Amino acid sequence: MAAEIPVEGVFEQVVTAARALGVSEVEAILGAGDHALTRFSNNAIHQNVAERNRQISVRVAIEGRTARATTNRLDRESIRGVVEQAIAITRLAEPDPDLLPLAEPAPYQHFDRFSRATAGATPGDRAGAVAEAIQAVEAAGQVAAGIYSTGLSTFSILNARGVSASYSETMARFSITAMAADSSGWAKASACDHGDLSPLELARTAARKAEASRAPRELPPGRYTVILEPAAVLDLAGQMFGDFSATAIRDGRSFLAGRIGNKLFGDNITIHDDVRHPLQSGAPFDGEGVPRERLTLVDRGVVRDIAYCRQAAALAGVAPTGHGYPLPNEYGEAPANIVIAGGDSSVEEMIASTERGILVTRLWYIREVDPYQKIFTGMTRDGTFLVEGGRVTAGVRNFRFNQGLMEMLSNVEALSPAVRASGEEASDMVVPAMKVRDFNFTEVTRF
Repeated sequence: MAAEIPVEGVFEQVVTAARALGVSEVEAILGAGDHALTRFSNNAIHQNVAERNRQISVRVAIEGRTARATTNRLDRESIRGVVEQAIAITRLAEPDPDLLPLAEPAPYQHFDRFSRATAGATPGDRAGAVAEAIQAVEAAGQVAAGIYSTGLSTFSILNARGVSASYSETMARFSITAMAADSSGWAKASACDHGDLSPLELARTAARKAEASRAPRELPPGRYTVILEPAAVLDLAGQMFGDFSATAIRDGRSFLAGRIGNKLFGDNITIHDDVRHPLQSGAPFDGEGVPRERLTLVDRGVVRDIAYCRQAAALAGVAPTGHGYPLPNEYGEAPANIVIAGGDSSVEEMIASTERGILVTRLWYIREVDPYQKIFTGMTRDGTFLVEGGRVTAGVRNFRFNQGLMEMLSNVEALSPAVRASGEEASDMVVPAMKVRDFNFTEVTRF
């Protein structure tokens, strides 16, 4: 486990060094973590990597200016040096007329998302689980590749006005791709407690997808009913949540400009930002130590709440929501704990109710085409299937899509219960699978 940082003692050194240089407004972010992963490919483990990190990042404010400096050395001389660097950089910075004083302390909810078993996971623990997963894929005549990672992190914010907020968490992730001659399957999951993961079941899921999608058929591009599994929903819908930001709206880089209070999505779309959700993870306070509030981003299709950092809130005359990034930054804030409300249809029921459509495991290489209309392009991969007469009948060649999120989330016909999902294009979220009509596939890919 990571060596404990004597947070209060380190911060006392920061304050002492700053005051000796005539500066009283000082903030420190201290972080520590142990992270390890076991990587495998070609049905064999080929790498085990472990790293231990500790760092302190110091920010000072002087006459409307602010800047920070960071070091991973925590001896007394290095701490004094990083304070000196932060002060020197700050004095060279342009003044910000909207810069606020440091945050005041406020109570926040504490979560127990720390698993000692996960924190203490060994290379042998990961290798044993990976070996079982490889055997399941190998037994299907396929080749496995993926990663099993475990780790812990701690995060503390302290400032000269009395903020003292700390959070610790463990995290485990397992990702596997099963590859056959002309097809592939994929599965991924994450959890704060690695005992909640089943690498063997994930491997079996990937192998089943690779087997079911062999000899893929080539279908013409066009608009199809699609069933997006949770990872695909996360990777595509997850592209829009940086726009639920007061700073982004003020800067004119959000598609929500002029649309707050408008109905942009279907009646069955409700979205929260909720760090308290039992399937979520992450600190209950933001980059200045402000407690995170639960937001209703979308209520039955209508855009309601947006995130406010302290500065954006002061400019708007509202309370901050606890979603700010550490200062200084150019982005302001964004929701961090997305929960899309689910329904009561299983993926199997969605398939059974579909006369003709496409089942999508996941998406990748997603790029924005139109920022204001929120149109994206990307591709399917690792398990794309034809649904006919209420059942999966064949694998299909992967498609490129060109799809607007407002249109997609207005065309949702069914939702599964929401689950914690992991993808490649966005952070982990709690999302359902979705059955969507008229999803726009523009061409068949060659991958």
